[in-house]
Amino acid sequence: MKQAYYEFEFGTLRITTDGDFVTRLDCVGGPRAPGEHTAASDAAFCELQQYLAGTRRQFTFAHRAQGTEFQKKVWQALTEIPYGQTRTYGQIAAAIGNPKASRAVGMANNKNPLMIVVPCHRVIGAGGSLVGYAGGLDMKRRLLQIERCEVNG
Repeated sequence: MKQAYYEFEFGTLRITTDGDFVTRLDCVGGPRAPGEHTAASDAAFCELQQYLAGTRRQFTFAHRAQGTEFQKKVWQALTEIPYGQTRTYGQIAAAIGNPKASRAVGMANNKNPLMIVVPCHRVIGAGGSLVGYAGGLDMKRRLLQIERCEVNG
C-alpha cells in the first residue's frame, strides 16, 4: 500500500493505492509531504480535479473498495445514482432490497473508502436536507453544487 498526498479544493487529499488500484480517497488535516505518488494515484487525482472543475461526470481510473457484503451492496447502489441527482437513505435501503435498513445504509456511507467516486454525497435526509458527510457538510454542499443538485440546507 502506498499513500500519496495532494492539495485540492478541500484541503489535503490522501490517495491510497495497492498496485494499480486506488483503494482509498479521504481528506486529511493539513498539508503533508507528497508521499509515494504512483501512476494510479496521479490518474485518480487528475480525474478528481476534472470532476471538481465540472468537466468530468464519471471516473475511469482503476479502483476497488474493501468492505462487508452489505457495505459493498450499498456502495454499488450509490454508484447507480445518476450525476446531478440525489437519493435518500430510505431510497437506497429500498434499492438494495432492505427497506428498513436506512440507518445501516447511513453507516455504510460513513465507511465509504472512495469519497466522491462512490458518491455518498448524493445521499440526503428524508426531508431533502444535507446530513452527514465524512468531508463535512460544506464539502457535500459544494459537490452537489458542482452537479447542480438542489437540496435544503
